[in-house]
Amino acid sequence: MQTKIKQSVAVLLAYVIKKENRDLAKEAPLFCSMLGSDFACSHDEAMELLKQGLNSDFNIDEHIGVINEACKKDLISKMHILEQINHLIYADKISENDYEEFEYIKNKLFECKK
Repeated sequence: MQTKIKQSVAVLLAYVIKKENRDLAKEAPLFCSMLGSDFACSHDEAMELLKQGLNSDFNIDEHIGVINEACKKDLISKMHILEQINHLIYADKISENDYEEFEYIKNKLFECKK
């Protein structure tokens, strides 16, 4: 299960980077650092996960579902994921779309209804 969670978090973070064509030179070290500290990933493993996330089409809702299932009522872990996404957004130029995506992910993680 830990591997599946790691992959889903990696996909979610890669999604944020890919969605807005963020500067990979700025984002990759941060991505690797996040996965390294949260999942004990080596730099090479984290870079491979980033490459897979950037080069694949995936269903983001499916990966959010995996995270929701794994975290269930662990609000601290969900907030930590949002904090990481926010960190990625601030590492590069911020656009209005960034926070639309952030809100979408937040609402899915916390099952907020508009």
